[in-house]
Amino acid sequence: MHELAARTLKVLSMMIAILSFILCIVQAASDSNSGHTTANKSENHSSVSHTIHVVHINFEEIKEPLIFTVVVLLAGLSKIGFHHANFLSSKIPESCMLIVLGTAFGAIIHFSQVSKELPELFSPHQFFVFLLPPIILESAFSLYDRTFSENLGTVLLFAVLGTILACFLLGLSLYGLMLCGAMGDIEHISLVQILLFSSLIVAVDPVAVLAVFNEIGVNHVLYFIVFGESLLNDGVTVVLYKVMQVYNEMGTIPIAQIVLGIVKFVVVCAGGLLIGVLAGIVTAVLTKYTYHVRVVQPLVIYTMAYLGFLMAELFEVSGIISIIGCGLIQCHYAFHNISPKSRITVKYFTKVLASASEIIIFLFLGLVMVHDDHEWHTGFVLWTLLLCLVYRFIIVFAMASLINRFDRMRVRRITTDEMFMIAYGGLRGAVAFSLAALLDDKSLPMKQMFVTTTLSTIIFTVFVQGITIKPLVTLLAIKLEPEKNQSMYCELNGHVTDHLMAGIEVVVGMHGRNHLREELDRLDVDYMQKWLVLTPVNSDTQLHDFYEKIVMKEHYKHLKLCKAASMIGESNLNPVNPCPRVDTEYYLKGLTEKEVEEEGEEVTLRKHGEIVPPVSIRQFSRGPPPSDINNAHKLRALLQSQRFSRMLLHNNYDRNLTTDNIYNLSHELKKKTLKNQQLGRILSQIRSRPASWTEDQAQMCTDRGSEKSDLEKNRPSKKRQSADHRPGYHLQNGHLQSCTL
Repeated sequence: MHELAARTLKVLSMMIAILSFILCIVQAASDSNSGHTTANKSENHSSVSHTIHVVHINFEEIKEPLIFTVVVLLAGLSKIGFHHANFLSSKIPESCMLIVLGTAFGAIIHFSQVSKELPELFSPHQFFVFLLPPIILESAFSLYDRTFSENLGTVLLFAVLGTILACFLLGLSLYGLMLCGAMGDIEHISLVQILLFSSLIVAVDPVAVLAVFNEIGVNHVLYFIVFGESLLNDGVTVVLYKVMQVYNEMGTIPIAQIVLGIVKFVVVCAGGLLIGVLAGIVTAVLTKYTYHVRVVQPLVIYTMAYLGFLMAELFEVSGIISIIGCGLIQCHYAFHNISPKSRITVKYFTKVLASASEIIIFLFLGLVMVHDDHEWHTGFVLWTLLLCLVYRFIIVFAMASLINRFDRMRVRRITTDEMFMIAYGGLRGAVAFSLAALLDDKSLPMKQMFVTTTLSTIIFTVFVQGITIKPLVTLLAIKLEPEKNQSMYCELNGHVTDHLMAGIEVVVGMHGRNHLREELDRLDVDYMQKWLVLTPVNSDTQLHDFYEKIVMKEHYKHLKLCKAASMIGESNLNPVNPCPRVDTEYYLKGLTEKEVEEEGEEVTLRKHGEIVPPVSIRQFSRGPPPSDINNAHKLRALLQSQRFSRMLLHNNYDRNLTTDNIYNLSHELKKKTLKNQQLGRILSQIRSRPASWTEDQAQMCTDRGSEKSDLEKNRPSKKRQSADHRPGYHLQNGHLQSCTL
């Protein structure tokens, strides 16, 4: 325990020392600039200001980008140190560490009076315009999965209906408690103002939960329900927040405005989705013509996704839902038009942007904790925490039970343990804090109390629920995702099952989700892909791509087992990387016919009747291969060596990689030889086997053989043996011997 505390203090002290050093530089630069300005003013712009300075600190020109870069760098270093410190990362989520680190930085900045010289690097407007879009886009790319599409109805119920119910139940309960005096001495707050607060506090941001789910590897159904519900919940929350903001600015709210508010909610969600889908379609069309300019492909993906977000904000519809729709359409169409390298670039650069944005958000969340303008009200804070937790559990359990009861198309039920994890995973995060910070001081005099309550809810959910989520997953024995094993049989079986289920639905006359999926796939292949995809992708193409992945994986495995690392250089095969990059171009220069003969450790290669000198396989481990080992057939011959390849002994290789006619012939010959040897051993044992009969049994057999049956006496025969030449047996030295009676 003492060692753990010492390591923690060491990491924190190191980070604080780095920040203090940078702040000293900033303070010195600001002092020099202020002194230089004062001197210039006192000399009344004399000629001193026009003199040449060999070294000059121009801090005012680069102040904002410098501070922002230093903050991002420190955030990245803190994340690296956190993951290297296993004693921390194994017990607390990353978001907790970032909030603590941001609070420490904020305390240093606040009490050292440096905050006056620092620019305002974080504002709610910057959060929604610059930091939130990369996070939503990366989440949209991750949502492109069949499990999400199969559970889309469940996710929409939790995200839309569950969020609306939580908002109104929480708001009405807080308003009733305030009227009853259960909160204590509190300034009167109108119902609309409390509903405005409840609309922002129900924003779910389970970053810590998803990180734990990824680490443990929970089943995909639970993961995508929590993931999709949290992502769509943010969009619904922002729409509710904007509607309540408009109501708050009205003196009285007539019935017509309530109806218009409901219509606005539907229009904002549907309009954002429509703009996002259109942006994704335009992306697919543009990427069809970027094949010869591949460097532009990631640029088109990012700019069109961000343009869709900006256009949604321009028309005051949901930008979050717009990015989600755009990201899903880009994954389905545009990603098939770009090169594999561009796809990798988009995938990892999006993860980098999203990770950097999350780090900055949680850091500045900690910075806000040390401000002096917080307004604390114990009753309001405690009732908000309690009601948020209680209503979350009630809504999740009630809706999940209804889904299990009435969704007859659902194959897998949501278990009670999974209901608990969905409810317990409702953490609050940066979206709720930014919406609270966007509140207007003039229309809401109690803004600071709302902000303080929001920060308290975030701290409680992130630290208490976020830290305990991992032990609860282990304690409840949540079903984990089975280990993925790429198999052509499983892939084919999945496709056959889909077609079979759709056919059964047609036969029984009940069109369910399988028939709907078949129809959507048909429309997609027949109409949409012809216009949006450079090379249409159907089920056969998917199977072919899947087979190529398996073949390449087995190919790398074969090369590694045959010590191909020594052939092409040890640097190309990294043992840490599970899928090494093997450059086989050296071997695949031509195709010729071959024959393989194995003699001990030597492999004789025949090429067009010309015998190549035998090459020992051990030569490959000492250096580069000879110049004549340069085609695919010879490489395959090397892979077929039984004596030096464990994969043939285990019989788990893909026979499509090799031409195994000669192998089959040699294998049959070996089987025949082994069979003949076994027969020889059996015959030798029979010849030397002693008699198992006793002397009495042998004598009985001799007597029976000497007698003639009645049938044989009455049957006429042309050739009859005499009595002197009848065959018989007698026992001699423990063995039966034939004799003539």
